[in-house]
Amino acid sequence: MIMDRLTAEERLTLRTGAFGAVFLVSNTEPGMFGMIRESSAASGAFAGASGVVKEALTAGPLPQLPRDSTLEIESVVLPALTRAVRILREKSPGDVEAYRSVVLAAADRVAGAHHGVTPAEAAVVEKIRGALTEPV
Repeated sequence: MIMDRLTAEERLTLRTGAFGAVFLVSNTEPGMFGMIRESSAASGAFAGASGVVKEALTAGPLPQLPRDSTLEIESVVLPALTRAVRILREKSPGDVEAYRSVVLAAADRVAGAHHGVTPAEAAVVEKIRGALTEPV
């Protein structure tokens, strides 16, 4: 089974990237009611995952993310997304696109969950998209 080939640290990297992307978008437009809707939207996207991606996102502890500033959050999350794609490319190439799709779907859903997508949220989603894109 592929999950046996992913170390606990690698699975945590996938979770850090995915959950961190959601947190990053959610943190762009803070607010309690918006956060509840955004969490629900992200859960729906993650629930649609399958195989290795689903196992990595649903098993194990939640990642510890910084909460002090957007730049600090980005400095953890964006590299984790890039590393997650590299890990999957090496160990489970067929799951790279599934991971990208699930993370982007969750980020898009979170951005649109509360009063539509703001320019700031759209900019964060583009940063996430960039981190998930492998250099050519």
